[in-house]
Amino acid sequence: MQAVIRVKPDTLDADTVRFAPEPLRQPLFLNSIPKSGSHLLRNILRMFVPVEQQYREQFIQWPNIRQHLDAFDSARNYMSFGHLFFTDGPAIELADVRKILLYRDPHEWVLSRARFYLSDEFQGELEHLKDGRIHVDDLLTLMIFGIRTVVPSLNHMYELNVVAWLGSDVFVVRYEDLIEHVQALETNQAESYFAALFEACGISPVPANWKERVLVGADRRQSGTARENLTGIRTKLPDTLPAKHQQMIEYAAPGLRAILGYADRAR
Repeated sequence: MQAVIRVKPDTLDADTVRFAPEPLRQPLFLNSIPKSGSHLLRNILRMFVPVEQQYREQFIQWPNIRQHLDAFDSARNYMSFGHLFFTDGPAIELADVRKILLYRDPHEWVLSRARFYLSDEFQGELEHLKDGRIHVDDLLTLMIFGIRTVVPSLNHMYELNVVAWLGSDVFVVRYEDLIEHVQALETNQAESYFAALFEACGISPVPANWKERVLVGADRRQSGTARENLTGIRTKLPDTLPAKHQQMIEYAAPGLRAILGYADRAR
């Protein structure tokens, strides 16, 4: 699917320069499934990596990886970002790169995906879904099973973007955990959480002002794809995924929520 994503530029580079972060000593790749909080994680970690080490040429995905192998060059030690499928090429190219894997509960992901496709920020082959003619239940079903030749199914996305990477040396970040600790930075649990994340990213030593940096990077006003910053949505979506669609996910991707660590999470 060819799409145009319109996102208002942020102003975080000035904050990064102000914090004067120490250089990375190893390449770092932030991988994620789309609509899982990619901008939140990226913006937080930008506060800990010099601007000149932030690879900005492209959001790296399977179709363009061959044109952006410099992002993984151990002589430059970039932090790069993307939605990269697991297969032989990426496994080889990222063998010596620190890898962070971000994902979210599939129940929430379906709603987030639908919301983004309905917004003005997304422009592609789905404009016919934005005029309110499709029932909300049918829209959510499409987010699970996909649209032939246009939108991949949930199972396809999670299988290659997430589950297959779990067998590699990735450090897992669940969106829900990240949000929880961002909102409680003064707790010992948050300090331990971010210390582990920074270690996995090769950010050392951890600066004394790490909390301030996290707060600046996590400012939702700086994320053009944060829920409240999406515009033009004319269809009201539910706050939680209906039970029948939760059951559809279990049918379409049995065991998915269990392997991702959400089996005990309330539905």
